[in-house]
Amino acid sequence: MKTRAIRLYGVDDIRLEEFELPEIADDEILVKVVSDSICMSTWKTVKQGAKHKRVPDDVHENPVIIGHEFAGDIIQVGKKWQDRFQPGQKFAQQPAIPGQMESPGYSCQWCGGDTEYCIFPNDIIEAGCLWTYDGDAYFASSVAEPVSCCIGGYHTNYHTKPGGYEHVMGTKEGGNILILGGCGPMGLGAISYGLTFENKPKRIVVTEISDARIARAREVISEKEAARHGVELVYVNTASQEDPEKHLMDLTEGKGYDDVFVYIPNAAVCERETGCWLTTGA
Repeated sequence: MKTRAIRLYGVDDIRLEEFELPEIADDEILVKVVSDSICMSTWKTVKQGAKHKRVPDDVHENPVIIGHEFAGDIIQVGKKWQDRFQPGQKFAQQPAIPGQMESPGYSCQWCGGDTEYCIFPNDIIEAGCLWTYDGDAYFASSVAEPVSCCIGGYHTNYHTKPGGYEHVMGTKEGGNILILGGCGPMGLGAISYGLTFENKPKRIVVTEISDARIARAREVISEKEAARHGVELVYVNTASQEDPEKHLMDLTEGKGYDDVFVYIPNAAVCERETGCWLTTGA
């Protein structure tokens, strides 16, 4: 089986190549990749090469297929797994494998998302990290990891009650949420989840530095839609504000924000977080 794939050889060394996949073993599964999401972790992998903890030291001799958020169709099933998987089924997969460092998109010569075809090895299947998928669209599966990150943020944030040490898990119900740099794909996912999370906030304020990106965000999630969920949604272009911190604080009547998420890898934005964090009571 020939395939075309993007393979990593070292720091800033990725190549689009065509090559022959080996015949699958009795404990392996051959798949066709239909959808693969682009992740900043892949960028980090390319920038670090063999220094990345998941990338093999000999990657320059045995390149790996990059891409770890993918879905597609099962093509051929080895004898060991024929009671659980059949050709023609859609598949989804878990990017990180419990109990081991090696995983698709970082460590495997024949298994990754930026390819036409790839082979799932036995250790990934044994770990329960290859599943059948019955959704209508492949992309809905391949964005499962970023969506889970958005959901995890809401659930792992916690608050404490004055005078005690008990952790109250989740964002504050009826509070103010600030999403910095929130008009990209994951920021929009965080906004969407905030409108339906059980600890629904009173207000979600989303910052950006581009009117065009804010306009696009409004097309996806409008203030009217948020209001139908009982949440006030405010988009703010902080680049147009003379004093962004003051403006953001004024939106909360000076109370500040109970929960803050940063969805852009920018040092200045991260530093701005401290100026808007709620400091009295949680």
